[in-house]
Amino acid sequence: MRKLFGFILTPIHYIVFGLILVIFQPVQWVCYKFIGYRAHKYSVDVLNFFLTASYYVLGNRVSFTNNQTLPLNRPIIFVANHQSMYDIPPLIWRLSKYHAKFISKIELTKNIPSISYNLKVGGGANIDRKDQRQAIAELLKLGVRIKDNNWSTVIFPEGTRSKDGNVKFFRAAGIATILKKCPNALIVPIGIENSWKMVRHGIFPLSTFEHLKFSVLAPIEPATGTPEEVVLQAENEIKAFLRQAPGYVQI
Repeated sequence: MRKLFGFILTPIHYIVFGLILVIFQPVQWVCYKFIGYRAHKYSVDVLNFFLTASYYVLGNRVSFTNNQTLPLNRPIIFVANHQSMYDIPPLIWRLSKYHAKFISKIELTKNIPSISYNLKVGGGANIDRKDQRQAIAELLKLGVRIKDNNWSTVIFPEGTRSKDGNVKFFRAAGIATILKKCPNALIVPIGIENSWKMVRHGIFPLSTFEHLKFSVLAPIEPATGTPEEVVLQAENEIKAFLRQAPGYVQI
């Protein structure tokens, strides 16, 4: 039944999603060129609020739970499992007060309305996966930016999306590189549930009437271990949390 509704509602969702991107392209440009960072960031936050709202066209819901007391005057590295591109707008919107910056493939900086522009000017890191030296340099620059501005970054250490919701091995290299320039960054795991279900049939049809859940877990001090140990702890926290989630199935 969800798949059947997906055939009907997916085209509407894509039209709404695309219109939002097209509308906010000039809005971002004006904010950045004539007002500055804060106005541009606000436009990006609002953009991602509307992108998240477009999920409701499919009958899907989004909930974000943060029971942690996180500092606003300290850099944060949010470490999350990754299930689909639909992870990203809710994270940007709900982590807006932490100035969350993302690490993206450099290919995404071209030809995508709103998204490409934000990736180029928003302060994140755009890496070339074929050029290790460039990627490391970008991550080091990101570390400096989040340290100097008390920003945060969101990292998906699995390196690729999980197609079945099961958490893959977390790679520590990217986080270790950022910590070289920002050693006081607080590590904060985020558990993501059910985002993969939206794309269980691929990009068409999208699944309907799903409940996407984002949960901020207990923070980890980077000084408690090596970057590898800290990342492993974050991975284990996320896995343990997801195993307790209703309907979780280990495949």
